[in-house]
Amino acid sequence: MAAKREKPSWGARKIRERLLRRLPHEVKVPACSTIHAILDRHGLVTRTKRSRTCCKGTQLSPGLMPNELWCTDYKGEFKLGNHNYCYPLTVTDHASRFLLLCEAMGSNQEQFAFTAFERLFKERGLPQAIRSDNGVPFASPNGLFNLSKLSVWWLRLGISIERIKPGHPQQNGRHERMHLTLQKEATRPAGANLLQQQAKFDAFLEEFNNERPHEALDMKCPAEIYTASTKPFRGITEPQYPFHDKTVVVTNCGRLCLYRKKINLSTCLAGQAVGIKEVDDGIWLVSFMDYDLGYVDLEEKTLQPLENPFGPKVLPMS
Repeated sequence: MAAKREKPSWGARKIRERLLRRLPHEVKVPACSTIHAILDRHGLVTRTKRSRTCCKGTQLSPGLMPNELWCTDYKGEFKLGNHNYCYPLTVTDHASRFLLLCEAMGSNQEQFAFTAFERLFKERGLPQAIRSDNGVPFASPNGLFNLSKLSVWWLRLGISIERIKPGHPQQNGRHERMHLTLQKEATRPAGANLLQQQAKFDAFLEEFNNERPHEALDMKCPAEIYTASTKPFRGITEPQYPFHDKTVVVTNCGRLCLYRKKINLSTCLAGQAVGIKEVDDGIWLVSFMDYDLGYVDLEEKTLQPLENPFGPKVLPMS
């Protein structure tokens, strides 16, 4: 940073070369992308101002109106009568407490969640945001910023993602309270198989939404408050990057191929179009939709991520 202040017009590559010449050979000088990211973090990089979403910390929206915020989770798995496990996937509307989905799943694998959410979106429309915990398939411990393919799909649909702090289930307290009621009334005893258990869930959902009054709703039922979203599900459109130099599609193995160089990005973004923009000699800013991901150094063939633009890191990285 001292070198940047001495030479404010110099970019990361020139500053790195200056450090290489001044410092002893045994001192390891960071890569250009690392230097650029450090300068950017301390406000020493001039960046083009444009409208973009950048969330910091653990911001959670209040979700005061129906469909402003949906909450989702898997209730803890339990054993059915046939000794197979059931993984209930649940979704509620935060404002109205309306139980949108209660699906008896045989697994919490990603592909089954995709099917359930697509059916829900077609039936109820899209929310503004979805809040989840930090587990799969909502997040991935190995993805860039712990994104998963499911959460990337939500982003592509224009849905913001919110994640509670690890170890703070009270930040999804309304949903957790519903899980307690679900456990007492629809899992004891458990169904003999998934079909019978789904019948129990369907009966619970009907009663919870249409018959059970809630004190927080002035003794109204959730169905008296909830209305379907006015934002219909119409699939995804390709993102546009008018402020970038070019658009690049991430390979199936999660790499960026740029000027015959291969840079690892993230497999959760495989097949997605990202925007790249040269901000310094050999330093490229990589963006996904309205979110800036980090800087690519072509010489080092590395990505230096920026601070998480999607909210808090969902799981600690080793």
